[in-house]
Amino acid sequence: MAATPNHIAIWVIAALAAAGVVVRPFKLPEAIWAVGGAAVLLAFGLLPLGDAMRAIGKGTDVYLFLTGMMLLSEIARREGVFDWVAGWAVHLAHGRPRRLFAMIYAMGAVVTIFLSNDAAAVVFTPAVFAAARKAKAKPLPLLFICAFIANAASFVLPISNPANLVFYGDHVPPLGQWLASFALPSLVSIAAT
Repeated sequence: MAATPNHIAIWVIAALAAAGVVVRPFKLPEAIWAVGGAAVLLAFGLLPLGDAMRAIGKGTDVYLFLTGMMLLSEIARREGVFDWVAGWAVHLAHGRPRRLFAMIYAMGAVVTIFLSNDAAAVVFTPAVFAAARKAKAKPLPLLFICAFIANAASFVLPISNPANLVFYGDHVPPLGQWLASFALPSLVSIAAT
């Protein structure tokens, strides 16, 4: 099947929007570039309005889930939960760097599993940096933990990664079936990482 001018235009607009999200020219937020790309597709008739509205409607559960998780994470951040968790890791490490590393990793896994990988990467990271300062430890290895565990533990539960909900849509398996499929691979991923 040959590419039509419309297909090429769609790919170019999508590529430019994705580049805008990644590079963020003019320091504009990522959402501006993503929504802007969709608006250009609509303006040029490359995406029918009905299809766009149906796509937005299909994502309602994911939008609500993300909103809830962000609110929950923000409340936990404001109440000092992440600082407390990181401080607890420092306390349990008793000044031993390897033990601190393991404690932060384990706590990052819990944050990822129950509050999503976004919470581990975005909200837990500043708390870990503060904990590293408090422990007088090198912060970089501990900060890498936040990124690594956010990926390694992101399939333990369907809520561990919002992409799980997008991928499965209305067909997210029941929890027992999910765990039967993903528990062992997730544990291997967490251990291997």
